[in-house]
Amino acid sequence: MPRTTTVVIGAGHCGLAISRCLAERSIDHVVLERGEVANSWRTQRWDSFRLLTPNWMTRLPGFSYAGDDPGGYQTAPELVRLIGEYAKTTGAPVRANTTVESVSPQENGFLVRTDQDVWEARTVVIASGAHNLPRLPPVAEALPDGLFALSALDYRAPGQLPDGGVLVVGASSSGIQIAHEVHRSGRPVTLAVGEHVRMPRTYRGRDILWWMDASGVFDERYDEVPDLVRARNLPSMQLTGSAATLDLATLSRLGVRLAGKLAGVRDGRAQFSGSLPNVCALADLKLGRLLDTFDAWAADTGFTDCGPVARFPATTLPEKPPLTVDLGEIRSVVWATGFRPDLSWLDVPVLDRKGRITHDGGVTTWPGLYLIGMPFLRRRRSSLIDGAAADARDLTAHLAGHLA
Repeated sequence: MPRTTTVVIGAGHCGLAISRCLAERSIDHVVLERGEVANSWRTQRWDSFRLLTPNWMTRLPGFSYAGDDPGGYQTAPELVRLIGEYAKTTGAPVRANTTVESVSPQENGFLVRTDQDVWEARTVVIASGAHNLPRLPPVAEALPDGLFALSALDYRAPGQLPDGGVLVVGASSSGIQIAHEVHRSGRPVTLAVGEHVRMPRTYRGRDILWWMDASGVFDERYDEVPDLVRARNLPSMQLTGSAATLDLATLSRLGVRLAGKLAGVRDGRAQFSGSLPNVCALADLKLGRLLDTFDAWAADTGFTDCGPVARFPATTLPEKPPLTVDLGEIRSVVWATGFRPDLSWLDVPVLDRKGRITHDGGVTTWPGLYLIGMPFLRRRRSSLIDGAAADARDLTAHLAGHLA
């Protein structure tokens, strides 16, 4: 039976970041990956997908983007190549095509069973990601038989969908991009909108994420926010991997029909909440507060290499958003309602009643078991590739202390 000090589960950017930090401390380890390196980027992104973060934000321990397009946005295949090269240059001890079947505690550590072998390890780092399975609302079960439906994880291109109307449920980053793309394919699109985070691509002449990075918003720590549970469950920012802003007003102008949150299905009709104006007003208000933060930072630091202070108009909506839609108009549904991790293999008692791992900034309640790659794990930037380095260093330091 092979033994090692640390088993890292997952060879995406987070697993490789942890591997690099472990190697720097001479902690022997292995990285187990069910597919190839960067498996989720290979298999769970639609064809036209691009990163929401500009290239200059593609930073990992010992690596930063040095190409000739720092303001561009990488495609999934480009990112797969980059992460693959990172794995090679760091010498990460990856065991590809090795599926973890169970992790269970034992004396002085853990037993990690895979479809290839069984490992003994003193510590385990879960880096398998937060986007393994779609999170579908209960109303999904009410769809009539024969209506084609798939999740954003399974969506690849409009050609997958039958001709006719499409209902996209969810208006965060995936939902607005899919709705836009499907609409451009010539299919009528209805977009069901719930709580969302409105975000322009640029502000005062700079990328919005530049402002969040420079002003320190991304560095806000998990132990500094008043409502951490809510912060970790906020929808993703309404951004696309391009220089253009794509928001609800833009989609509406293009001809996408906006409706409120999908509330139910009854008598052959989809029912929508009447709260669309309210959720949009709240998103507008939060955007204004964020821009105030940027402006205050610029004023306090004397930063002037940007455009003038500006604000965006309120989200324009149709006068009477539909409360019901005849499902006879809808031929397919795309669920862009979020994702959840797959922890079916974890046999350590660290899950709460909702199946979420109980942890303190990635340090679980079971000594020696760690978690990385979840939203707002330790910082607001934790869900980004750019957040893996700082989180990995913190967790590796704690892991080393545990071993000592």
